[in-house]
Amino acid sequence: MDWRCSESESMEKKKEEPLKTLQMKMNAMIVFIFTLLFLSTPSSSSSVQSDPQTVCIIGSGIGGSSVAHFLRQYSDQSPPPIGLIRIFERRGRVGGRMATISLAGDTFEAGASILHPKNYHAVNFVKFLNLTVKQDDEDDSSSFGIWDGHKFVFKTLDSNSKFPFFQKIASLLNSFRMFFRYGFSLFKMSNFVESAVDKFLNYYKSCESRPVFESVDEMLKWAGLYNLTTRTLQEELVDVRLSPLLIQELVTVITRINYGQSVSISGFAGAVSLAGSGGGLWAVEGGNWQMAAGLINTSDVELHLNEEIASISYLGDYYELNSTNGNSYTCDITVVATPLDEINIRFTPAFLIPNRQLQHTHATFVRGFLNPAYFDLHSASAIPELVGTVENSDIPFTSISVLKQHSKNDMSYKIFSRETVADALLNRIFSVRTATIRINWGAYPHYKAPERFAPFILDGRHLYYVNSFENAASTMETSAVAAENVARLILSRSSSQVKSSSSNLKSSSPDAHDLYSDL
Repeated sequence: MDWRCSESESMEKKKEEPLKTLQMKMNAMIVFIFTLLFLSTPSSSSSVQSDPQTVCIIGSGIGGSSVAHFLRQYSDQSPPPIGLIRIFERRGRVGGRMATISLAGDTFEAGASILHPKNYHAVNFVKFLNLTVKQDDEDDSSSFGIWDGHKFVFKTLDSNSKFPFFQKIASLLNSFRMFFRYGFSLFKMSNFVESAVDKFLNYYKSCESRPVFESVDEMLKWAGLYNLTTRTLQEELVDVRLSPLLIQELVTVITRINYGQSVSISGFAGAVSLAGSGGGLWAVEGGNWQMAAGLINTSDVELHLNEEIASISYLGDYYELNSTNGNSYTCDITVVATPLDEINIRFTPAFLIPNRQLQHTHATFVRGFLNPAYFDLHSASAIPELVGTVENSDIPFTSISVLKQHSKNDMSYKIFSRETVADALLNRIFSVRTATIRINWGAYPHYKAPERFAPFILDGRHLYYVNSFENAASTMETSAVAAENVARLILSRSSSQVKSSSSNLKSSSPDAHDLYSDL
């Protein structure tokens, strides 16, 4: 064996050992660095988390408050894609068209008054906020009459008795009287309403089985309701073979009370109106406005009362909102949750939406006693507790209803009309009048088939409009349904994941009365 070779080989091995050790350390360092780079670099399969976005909502009614509620409910929590939510309200109270008045010490609903038992968003709001429900006072025990301007063409018996037996007898007789006058058309009307309600229930399906809609047309077509907005209620009811007498009298009375309009309204709005005359109707004890106040209080909202937005401008990456108070706000997302028909917000850039008029309902509240002579009757006890009217331009009101009986000759009433009821007319209708309050509501759209709808997305970016759905039907519940869709639309277009459950809802709400005062 060559020693030198052996020695040389041994020396080479001694030289290689520190080199290998160094190389191993360098390789380990390279692997470590690449691992850090890999972990810190977002891959195409992982979701990109954006910075929290500021949302500005104009309007504190059920639409605006519901948008805030659903944004918080559905948005991701770590980190949340929705940051600050501002709500701007031009009045000094929340609730929008949900409002109460105080008449001689009693509080009554002045705006949106009743809810249907299948208004499931409202039902959930009440449970979530621990509010108290009261049943509608105008139940089966209240007497009802149809006034044609000269006489009552139909009247029910007063079943408001202390004895349950007599109540049942009177209720049974009233059913016979109703059937004798309108026949099987009553069942056809009920089937028509139930069909529309069943289709509307599609909007409560789980998020997995319910799309996010970018237009009202798409939303209505998916539920099978769109065709009802293309024809009048009268056309729809004639097709299902309702009797002309039922349409002319009872159906007309209902649409005049609920929407201040005749059977020429669109079919879906008419079906919603008829559904609002059924049983099981309810309201929130103390005022329906508490739903809006409670949702705002539990949605971590920055509320701006007495601040009217004068202009909304898109400035590239954000919206600038300027108020009549001289304040300026920046928002990533802006939601208009109030009808654009009678407010003066300047939009830059401008956009076009279908022209729409609001139907004004004049609500007159009177403490006093009706004059039987006005109705060509000899006794005030012969006047029904709810007086509905047929379509006749000579009749100066659409309905008169008893809100509360204080004593035999002292009651509180609510009058709905299309025009202001002057004092001279009130003095003819009432023999005694001790208190009067008048409210002029831009209550709902003037419906005209076929309906045309403004888009949910007004500018193709992030300016949203909740009230575009009102051209289909205007209720507290339809506003909540539209608001829920807009909230999901915002999140889906912001690449956020929409949750499908409400398991994280709080179980109670703080006191909301500091957000509200009577009209």
